[in-house]
Amino acid sequence: MRSLPMFDFIQDLNPWLLALALNSVLLALALALPKKLLTPAGYGHAWLLGVIIWGGLGWRGYVLVMVYFLVGSAVTKIGLSQKTALGIAEKRSGQRGPENVWGSASTAALCALLILVVAPVWHPLLWLGYTASFSTKLADTCASEVGKAYGQRTFLITTFKPVPRGTEGAVSLEGTLAGIIGSFIIASLACGLGVITVWGFLWTILAAFIATNLESVLGATLQSRWPWLTNEVVNGINTLLGAVIAVALAWYGAIS
Repeated sequence: MRSLPMFDFIQDLNPWLLALALNSVLLALALALPKKLLTPAGYGHAWLLGVIIWGGLGWRGYVLVMVYFLVGSAVTKIGLSQKTALGIAEKRSGQRGPENVWGSASTAALCALLILVVAPVWHPLLWLGYTASFSTKLADTCASEVGKAYGQRTFLITTFKPVPRGTEGAVSLEGTLAGIIGSFIIASLACGLGVITVWGFLWTILAAFIATNLESVLGATLQSRWPWLTNEVVNGINTLLGAVIAVALAWYGAIS
């Protein structure tokens, strides 16, 4: 894993103390800003997530989650007035709560914690799972938000029958392309930071595409039938699928 000289000094500090201090400062700054991206409770849970990520994975893992959060929040605002008029915009004008934080990042947090206790030989696979989870979630966010705003022809993924924008399980060409771009952003950043290989980059893109479409199938078939299968639960399943698929692809590639 490559190291950037300007960040080398960070390795000499206690990562958990640094995580507490950094996230506390960022929390204070976020709460002081007039425009809020999270609810008050959401900020508290995001603080805990940030501590876990920095403590387990250091600044590289933190950069990945911050880029996911900032890009994902920006994408949510695309066509917001139009989506609001159609009744398909994210609730709270896109502000994320605790359920959104953990629905998006529970898999990533698990990877960050596991990397603290498993043998180093498993670290590359955990980094791949971590990257793929956020790549999958950003792909899902981009596909959903762009599809709802600009999808010209929206189809139910299980039948390919035309359905209104915002229908659970609906897909569009515009949304699908946006999803691929979203996964590319995270995968290319992780590759540039040296936490995944070029092969890992490919596995991440492929896993994000597969998992995002499986999530659409889940939304089209089971989500309306099972009340407990909320969007946040589906997001958690989606990110877990992305991580597992990427790791499975890498494992198969290594032994084949």
